[in-house]
Amino acid sequence: MSVDLRTERAEQIEYLASHLLSRAALLVRLLVKQVRNSELSRTEGEVLTILSGGPRRVTELAELEGVAQPTMTLLIKRLEERGWVIREGLPGDGRVVMVNITEAGAVVREAFRARFLAAMRADLERLSDQQLAALLDATEALGSFVDDLQQGVGR
Repeated sequence: MSVDLRTERAEQIEYLASHLLSRAALLVRLLVKQVRNSELSRTEGEVLTILSGGPRRVTELAELEGVAQPTMTLLIKRLEERGWVIREGLPGDGRVVMVNITEAGAVVREAFRARFLAAMRADLERLSDQQLAALLDATEALGSFVDDLQQGVGR
């Protein structure tokens, strides 16, 4: 690989490292703002989404959301008061508390998700064919990148 191509690749990597996460996060915030209601915050929705994959410990939820454990404990308490999650002790280890989504929580999550996806579809409709194709390619590449990270590739 020539020096020019290595330099260009390094510049591309730097650009992505500097901009990808902030733009993805901003996209999510803008979409959530479009469907915002007083019933469910973005973080609550994300926690319910995580729990839809199965029960988790409060410490795991805090780590996944990037918040302190006491903050997550308060959020779980609010969700529990609304009837959207339940906390249960782990059989065999009373110190461990598992959080699980309830049927009511799943209904709220799905309704929020449906509104979110409808907003996303409406916004995507405004793209040109070229922009849509570029986002399709980028989404595939991002999916592969995430899969590799989850499998520990490149560490």
